[in-house]
Amino acid sequence: MSELDLTSKAKKVIEIEIEGLQRLKSRLDQNFENACEKLLACKGRVVVTGIGKSGHIASKIAATLASTGTPAFFVHPAEASHGDLGMITKDDCVIAISYSGNTQELINILPVIKRKGAFLISFCGNSDSLLARISDITLDISIEKEACPLGLAPTASTTNSLALGDALAVALLEARQFTPEDFALSHPGGSLGKKLLLTIRDIMHKGVQIPIVIETASIIDALMEMTQKSLGMTAIVNASGKLSGIYTDGDVRRTLAQRGVDIYQTAVSTVMSANCTTITADILAVEAANIMEHKKINGLIVVDQYQKPVGAINMMDLLRAQII
Repeated sequence: MSELDLTSKAKKVIEIEIEGLQRLKSRLDQNFENACEKLLACKGRVVVTGIGKSGHIASKIAATLASTGTPAFFVHPAEASHGDLGMITKDDCVIAISYSGNTQELINILPVIKRKGAFLISFCGNSDSLLARISDITLDISIEKEACPLGLAPTASTTNSLALGDALAVALLEARQFTPEDFALSHPGGSLGKKLLLTIRDIMHKGVQIPIVIETASIIDALMEMTQKSLGMTAIVNASGKLSGIYTDGDVRRTLAQRGVDIYQTAVSTVMSANCTTITADILAVEAANIMEHKKINGLIVVDQYQKPVGAINMMDLLRAQII
């Protein structure tokens, strides 16, 4: 079979699935609105269930709902018949997915779900099925044909189910006014979570790790402090501990370029950068990264409300925290 034949067959599959999605889109009506309203009002959890390919789709939908502000989990119908039905309560909403609407493992647990008083929403392609008849709300996922030429493997039908689940999740997300910060709380290990949750306080150098010298210290004293603390800078403070300026690697190069400067006798305050940029400990680490990039600097001193140094951070700290 030629490459062209394979590509044309692949395009045909996509065309069939797009057609199925277009039909699904045209059928979204008050039933969808009612399902959204019921899920928004749900006092318990959203339980998504299905078996086979529908089970894989149900698991993904549950995960999408859970990460976008709608507490949800997946229950396997067969396992539900052997104890997992105990996870479902009267305060829950159940989303049951079955294209035929007559999947035996699913049908077996429906009477118990109804007896418990849980609200039942179905994704179904057969309006005459037992699942459709017993559901409180049925959302139609029917298609004209599967993309599989044998008409056997669920393809266009599972695409419809997945898209409908995404539509529900996003509609609920917007109705809840779910923010990127809310999303990050569910994804603290991801790059977005770190950018939206990690503050300077979480990663800054503190206490004895902060490079600090007093204004009257010599340049060599400042160099020794910078070498010992390895941050490429040191804070310069006055007698009361307030920040007067900063001395950086760049300042060192500029100092050494000057003739006649005695690094053993000259006070570091005469060569420091007095008008230095500072940050507070409660700002997001990603904000500090933006400041460094904008100012073209490699380090920042963290100060408190009295302008006293409480921390220090450099570009390497942000790299290690995977902020940049």
